[in-house]
Amino acid sequence: MKVIIIEDELLAQEKLSAMLRSIDTSIEILAKLGSVKDSIQWLAQHATPDLAFVDIQLSDDHSFEIFRKHPIQFPVIFTTAYDKYLLESFEFNSIDYLLKPITEDKLKRSLEKVRKLEQHFLQGNILKLIQQPATAPKRIIARKGTEFVAVDVNEVAYFYTEHKIVFAKEFSGRQVLLDKNLGELETSLDKKQFFRINRKFIVQHKAIDRFKPDNGKIRIFLNPEMKEEIHVSKETAPEFRVWIGD
Repeated sequence: MKVIIIEDELLAQEKLSAMLRSIDTSIEILAKLGSVKDSIQWLAQHATPDLAFVDIQLSDDHSFEIFRKHPIQFPVIFTTAYDKYLLESFEFNSIDYLLKPITEDKLKRSLEKVRKLEQHFLQGNILKLIQQPATAPKRIIARKGTEFVAVDVNEVAYFYTEHKIVFAKEFSGRQVLLDKNLGELETSLDKKQFFRINRKFIVQHKAIDRFKPDNGKIRIFLNPEMKEEIHVSKETAPEFRVWIGD
């Protein structure tokens, strides 16, 4: 089994490596990575591992950002000192969620889970199982004043957040309030139709009126128009160009 470890604490890296080798000498540790940036670069340049052990809080961001920017093609076991990320971890091929301190017994049970899944499915089908996307919703429940309304997703130009409140702006100009956060929306929406251009906006393909380079970023002009300037970051710009071209 070829494994990568994504963990920013060197002692934790070494302890996990030693336990894995102790449990199964056939385990090959391909890489030990300490940041979101290094992990994204490594995954882009190397073959897909069989399994990843991933700490959630890294030195430069949450490790979830790795998998938002790089397609997940392998199962993940998250390792963390906090239980508050459990539900969110399910969005990213999570096979197990280990709370620190990690013991050898906990690690053995996690590896057994992976092997049992491999036994039940032909090679490659495990990923089809855990990556199977849910059907993108055609409607979203929103609030307008004291009433609840069903919003046709195709009629939404973009979703955005302001003062920690999430809104949906329709092509008609109507604006409604949502109870979901942008992370939840990003996970459920059709990724060919909608794109998370930055932390504040998720936009529909046909809502982009035009765009232009702007000092390494990309400035977006939306329809319906927003008064503020909206940019795609330098890091997300290459992915955006592919999406808008498709």
